[in-house]
Amino acid sequence: MTTQKNDLQLVNEVCTGQEGAFEELLNRYSSKVLNLALRVTRCQEDAEEVLQDVFVTVFKKVASFEQKSAFSSWLYRVALNTAFMKVRSRNRRKAISIEEISPRVRENWISSRSDDSDLDTITTRHELRGRIQEAIDILPEDYRAIFILRDVDGLSNQAVSSILRLSVPAVKSRLHRSRVILREKLMNYLDENFMHTGRMALGGELVM
Repeated sequence: MTTQKNDLQLVNEVCTGQEGAFEELLNRYSSKVLNLALRVTRCQEDAEEVLQDVFVTVFKKVASFEQKSAFSSWLYRVALNTAFMKVRSRNRRKAISIEEISPRVRENWISSRSDDSDLDTITTRHELRGRIQEAIDILPEDYRAIFILRDVDGLSNQAVSSILRLSVPAVKSRLHRSRVILREKLMNYLDENFMHTGRMALGGELVM
């Protein structure tokens, strides 16, 4: 029976030039890095370029990984930095479908009671998606990174702390602030378009 090697074993094998170790890391993390890049860049083409850039960086700099934290934390940090650089360099904002956001977050944004066959409902949902996207996009990068890692990807406070090299209290504080910003940006729009019609409702808290 073959025992799966852990990340650090693979990292050490990459550093000593053993064939197959880097490919195994790529297979293990490529989908996670691609999904994270997609959430940041909101563009499939950009996300794929970020994926390539990240693993080129990993191959070139893995020897500098000090192994003081999990390899995945180092990799996610590289991925976030690369993705935000891509956003800044191209200054492009493409929509992300709300269906790509985790159900836990989506359920706290929008009630699922509306009738999908109702043209007005479909239109207002489309408008709300745009408002949500705009609200997320205006978050400062460090807040947006925490929001994506914590509330969209569902990582723990401790994991986000390790990835971003912040204390857990700092992660909690910035996450709370990002939620407040999003709620403030969305509340007026929801009051005007959804609360009065009864089609959709925003919960007492934007994110649980």
